[in-house]
Amino acid sequence: MTSSEFRVQGLSISEIAAEFGTPLYLYDAEVLRSTYQGLRDLLHPSVDIFLSLKANPNISVCGCLGSLGAGAEVSSLVELTTARRAGIAAKDTIFLGPGKNRAELEELVTAGLHAVVCESLEEVRILDELAVERGVGELAVMLRINPDFHTKGSGLAMGGKPRQFGIDVEILRQNQEFLKGLRRVRLTGIHAYMGTRFLKHADLVHNTRQILETADQLSDELGIPLGTVDFGGGFGVAYFENETDLDLPSLAEGINEAVERFRDKHPDTRLVNELGRYLTAMCGTYVMRALYVKESMGEQFVVADGGTNHHMAAVGIGSFVKRNFPIRSLTRYADEAEAEYTLTGPLCTPNDVVGKKVALPPVEPGDLIGVERSGAYGPSASPGLFLSHGYPAEVMVHEGRAHLVRRRDDVEDLLGKQSLIEF
Repeated sequence: MTSSEFRVQGLSISEIAAEFGTPLYLYDAEVLRSTYQGLRDLLHPSVDIFLSLKANPNISVCGCLGSLGAGAEVSSLVELTTARRAGIAAKDTIFLGPGKNRAELEELVTAGLHAVVCESLEEVRILDELAVERGVGELAVMLRINPDFHTKGSGLAMGGKPRQFGIDVEILRQNQEFLKGLRRVRLTGIHAYMGTRFLKHADLVHNTRQILETADQLSDELGIPLGTVDFGGGFGVAYFENETDLDLPSLAEGINEAVERFRDKHPDTRLVNELGRYLTAMCGTYVMRALYVKESMGEQFVVADGGTNHHMAAVGIGSFVKRNFPIRSLTRYADEAEAEYTLTGPLCTPNDVVGKKVALPPVEPGDLIGVERSGAYGPSASPGLFLSHGYPAEVMVHEGRAHLVRRRDDVEDLLGKQSLIEF
């Protein structure tokens, strides 16, 4: 243990790593709580905050946020079961996704959710038929729309252009008779999600205004009741140099103004803001142990026991190309950087580079290295089975105690589902 090492709620990283091994994902429940509460305190009280489980489906992460009042947005039956077991009520859960299969739709008909979010008219038709077959009196459905306005901002756009997500507004206008003829499906509102990782509050405010205005117009045109409007999320987190975190007070002020205008006409509409990355990213650190420190053609390398198979976002995909996540020495957390190291993992591929030429204090074998802001899209968006290393442990520190919230994969986890035929 060193005096400058990283600590979580008073616990040293060396003690946590000794108890649970490395690599691991480490979550700070206090950061998770403060992130949620900071937003909840500023956001209009009529706006419900839902956790998008795709960002981090760990049941303890879900349970922590659920205990604070968060609802759940799920996109698979496993995510739905996770939300249930974490204590989030069906009335505070929505199910969405562009490719729901028959088994999922059959389950959703009787799941008692706040709503199923449909992304095609064919999906609406199938649900209506299933509800009739199962004798369900009424099935709440929201329509995910693909608006005809364009996203404002530099995040990853998911609406306003040809997409597999949602139903084009014009197509809805052309199918009013179909919507009026539904037997058991009850249309209860509109969902729109314009993109992800927006860092300018003005862009998110603009998109929120546009979504609420579009929902209001469609309600008038098509007679769709606005029991609920889900205006998405997309709140970004700054990962890279020259990025700045969202101005949360200004963001909340702008959203609240848009919400107030909308509620003047629709005072009883439930408003939902679904967030994944924003709620969970800050609480997580991916922890690796340096195995070897070596030089190759003048460049210093740290070869660690964890790599991109556990943290694909750190590889450089999509908007993350060739930029490093915030990486720190956890063993010498308070020490000044003295050299540049390229941080790599244990995989037999040159692509296993977690960070390129990262400025760090001197690194020695056995040191702990952390990728910060890693609570979102870590294991859930990584190829954990590559080279059969399996998924890492996940640990949460809550009220000063470290808890194993997912054990690491072992040999039987990886081979137990396979069958050897005779040759």
